[in-house]
Amino acid sequence: MSLNLNSLATKPNLNQYILSLLDQCKHLNHLKQVQAFLLTLGHGQTQFFAFKLVRFCTLSPPDLLHYARLIFDHLNSPNIYLYTAMITAYASASDSKSALLLFDRMLRCGRPRPNHFIFPHVLKSCSDTAAIGSIKTIHTHVLKSGFDGYSVVQTALVDSYSKCSDIETARFLFDEMTERNVVSWTAMISGYAKLGLMGEALLLFEEMPERDAPSWNAVIAGCTQNGLFSEAISLFRRMLFTDQRPNERTVVCALSACAHLGMLHLGKWIHGYIRKNNIGPSSFISNALLDMYGKCGSLNEAWRLFNLISKRSLTSWNSMINCLALHGQSESAIALFKEMEIAGVAPDEVSFVGLLNACTHGGLVDEGCYFFKSMNQDYHIEPRIEHYGCVIDLLGRVGRFEEAMEVIRGMRIEPDEVVWGSLLNGSRVHGKMELAEFSVRKLLEIHPNNAGYGVMLANIYSECGRWEDVSKVRKILKEKGVQKTPGCSWIEIDNEVHQFHSADESHPKAEKIYECNVLSCG
Repeated sequence: MSLNLNSLATKPNLNQYILSLLDQCKHLNHLKQVQAFLLTLGHGQTQFFAFKLVRFCTLSPPDLLHYARLIFDHLNSPNIYLYTAMITAYASASDSKSALLLFDRMLRCGRPRPNHFIFPHVLKSCSDTAAIGSIKTIHTHVLKSGFDGYSVVQTALVDSYSKCSDIETARFLFDEMTERNVVSWTAMISGYAKLGLMGEALLLFEEMPERDAPSWNAVIAGCTQNGLFSEAISLFRRMLFTDQRPNERTVVCALSACAHLGMLHLGKWIHGYIRKNNIGPSSFISNALLDMYGKCGSLNEAWRLFNLISKRSLTSWNSMINCLALHGQSESAIALFKEMEIAGVAPDEVSFVGLLNACTHGGLVDEGCYFFKSMNQDYHIEPRIEHYGCVIDLLGRVGRFEEAMEVIRGMRIEPDEVVWGSLLNGSRVHGKMELAEFSVRKLLEIHPNNAGYGVMLANIYSECGRWEDVSKVRKILKEKGVQKTPGCSWIEIDNEVHQFHSADESHPKAEKIYECNVLSCG
């Protein structure tokens, strides 16, 4: 694009013409031509044009945020709209430090004075627990400025406090709001879900006067992330009968719930729904489908989907490696890992969890130990608790307990119940009762009121003929009043999930189920 300067100078509506030129800009050089001519016309400090240039930079597909800041910094006295545009751009780019520093500069200068539109964008920059101090400072400025009565500011404060896990303050502000909109309701639900308080989240969701797609997504995602998979499926089905249509986020959460519950039929139906309603396509949906088919036992379909993905992300590779590990195809999982490296995709922590699981399921001890060591040596990835659990399980299964204990002693993080549980399983299988006792005692140190571990300890003593110790453990369990958590299982019948607990009579057809069970046993 080249500009005819003479014709531009004589345009009757300069503002409109400049805007049309900005629409034609394809890259930074085009923008600089427009800016240069504005300077020749004496509009270098005109706020209107400066705002348009800054906005163009911040909204451009190629990130021109750095150039927007150059324009901003060369202005003598930027107005509130320019400050808002820059702070909004920094918040959207997750550059919270720059956003907060710019807001602080505005306050120190004393001009322009903040309005109620800028505070939500400043608060958007404070989205983690470490930012709680900044939120409280901004909240103070809101109160001093007298903008605490504006609904948009109140909603932003509720959202910020929720995201920073200060749920009590968020709820207090939410309850004080005179006009709550769907955004403020959703912010509170998301805050509760983030902390695992799904009871409060679900109650609040049921009280909502109106719901939109993000509010449905917030509660469905909350259930999925907190292990309430049946509830997530139930909410998804309810959503289908409303005027809110599921979107990409909804179906990804629903597919995740199907994967955990093994609901292959519903997962296939959601796959069909995605195609019929043209949701996506996106890598998020492809990966969710891949994970669902793999976990639900349809490995062939998972392979088919994986081969259809033209641009495979790291998540795609990880999902397929995990699918193969889950199905005991250890050699194929390792081969795919090597193929991923050849494709130039660098592995991460999740890649090695799948790889170590594959070695565990296939009994490939030496290979597993090699990959575990190579994590840090070759890829500079610090092992996490999941990796330690995998390698302890791998060594324990073949009775290499000295090596297992050496790994535990060398851990840079505190061993958790996964590590001690893996050691316990291996030591019991190989009759190493002293090591089994040691493992259970470590588990009881972590969870002293877990009756299951107490029962395990009693069983170990029983197998060793230490009857006095058996009595002591049972007495302690009785005195503490702890009860063993009942076993739980799910079964899918006619596209509906039924959940059962040990000795459970809460199912509506419990009497008939037990009657059939008695007849089959007889």
